[in-house]
Amino acid sequence: MLKNRITALAVLMVTALSTYAQNLPLITLPGLATFHFLSPEPIQYVDISTKAIVGDIPINNVLRIKLAPDSLKGPNFASLTDAIITIAGESFIAQYRVSAIPNLPGKAYPTQIEILPEHTKPLEIQSQGFSQRQLKIYATQLLFKKSETNIAHSSAFGIKGNINHIATIGDYIFIDLSYTNSTNLKYDPDEIRFKVEDEKVTKASTVQSIELKPEFTLYSHHSFRKNYRNIFVFRKFTFPGHKVLKIELNEKQISGRVIHLNLRYRDLLKADTF
Repeated sequence: MLKNRITALAVLMVTALSTYAQNLPLITLPGLATFHFLSPEPIQYVDISTKAIVGDIPINNVLRIKLAPDSLKGPNFASLTDAIITIAGESFIAQYRVSAIPNLPGKAYPTQIEILPEHTKPLEIQSQGFSQRQLKIYATQLLFKKSETNIAHSSAFGIKGNINHIATIGDYIFIDLSYTNSTNLKYDPDEIRFKVEDEKVTKASTVQSIELKPEFTLYSHHSFRKNYRNIFVFRKFTFPGHKVLKIELNEKQISGRVIHLNLRYRDLLKADTF
């Protein structure tokens, strides 16, 4: 009696899994073709249920798959149906059913699919924070706000720096920086560094510096002739009142122009919210 119940339960489970697989989006994979999954955010994890399909991630939001050479001939090819591919991004998981089909002369086959919201299920990401895509959306929103001039600003070598905005959401701090070049010499940024240091340093004191690395930067560094603006996102941080966050813009050239901005903690506490 117990054996019959176990057998019946196993049949029900197999039937349920088969029904679930049948409801997944179907990808047909021709024998000699390469297929691409286009993800809206960087791919964190991939699982392919069969060794007959191989894959890699050539760039962070593209999964490329194809049939393994050994699976293109013999009985292995005929049995390549309902393989399951699982793709996880920073905030979602998606699954697809893949079936191998033979190449037919003169017939065109799809070579890519975009991972759409209806293909995905959300992941619990509260412990991880926001995805890179979400941080980009929030950072872009700051670009449409009117710049402020009373947070922090500095001028040197014909370059004027300004902190336009400070905003927070969750455990993240967004710092909106801009630089204006009033000279006729193009400025080639090497890097922008963020360091927590003492506000006033005497010759006899030992300087303690803690460098902070952004979790996300809206734009990559680029040369500018007149204007440069970028938004840097950090995990929430604090520092004592006698210290400041020093923002240092360095030029690539030897003895290049260096511009400093000092952000006080009381200004950080006045940050806007999204």
